[in-house]
Amino acid sequence: MTIQSRIEGMAAPLPISNLDTDQIMPKQFLRRIDKAGLAEGLLYDMRFGPDGKPRPEFVLNRPEYAAAKILVAGPNFGCGSSREHAVWGLRQYGIQAVIAPSFGEIFYSNAMNNGLLLAALAEADVEAILADVSMPENSRIAIDVESMNVQSRSVAASFSLSERHRRMFLEGLDMIGATLAMQDQIHAFAAGHWQQRPWLKDIASLTKHRLA
Repeated sequence: MTIQSRIEGMAAPLPISNLDTDQIMPKQFLRRIDKAGLAEGLLYDMRFGPDGKPRPEFVLNRPEYAAAKILVAGPNFGCGSSREHAVWGLRQYGIQAVIAPSFGEIFYSNAMNNGLLLAALAEADVEAILADVSMPENSRIAIDVESMNVQSRSVAASFSLSERHRRMFLEGLDMIGATLAMQDQIHAFAAGHWQQRPWLKDIASLTKHRLA
C-alpha cells in the first residue's frame, strides 16, 4: 500500500443514500479470478446505459469531473454484500477517499485494509461539502490523515479513525503488514506462553507419536 498522510484533489458528488456494494460493483464483474479490470465495472449500471454507451449525465462521465479522486456520498455508503471487489474497483478507478455520513460495516473494514480512506462526517457537513463540489470550480478537497481533518471550500470538519487504522494509512500497511510490524511482540508473547505452559507445546505431535 502507498503511504498516505494527505489526500488532496477533485471530489465528485454522489448524493445517493444506501448505495450498496452490488451497485458499486455489479455481480457480472465478480467472475474474474484476480483483481484486474475491475475499474471497468465500477458503478457500471450508473455509468452506462443498456446499450453499453456512457450516460453523459452521470457525474463520473462528465469531463469536468474526470480527474476526481474523492467521492462525496450519501449515508450508509457500501452497505449490502461483503464483496471486496467494490473496494478494489474504487481503488483501480483512482478513487482514494470517500466522504459520507456513514458506511456499511464490512465495506468499512475492506476499505481500510486496501488503502481506501473513509471519512465519516456529520450529515450537515456532508451536505455542505456536496453543495461545494456540485460546482466543479469549487470541487477541490483536502483530507489530512495525520490531523484527521477535511477541508472543502466552505467546510472544515474532523473525522475519527481508530489508532490502528490511522497508523495503517500513515505507514502504508494492510492488516498483514500491521501484524508483521509487531513480530517482536508476537514472538515475545509466544516465548512467555510456552515458558509458563511447557506441557502444551507440540502436544498434538507428541500425542500422535505416543499413540503410534
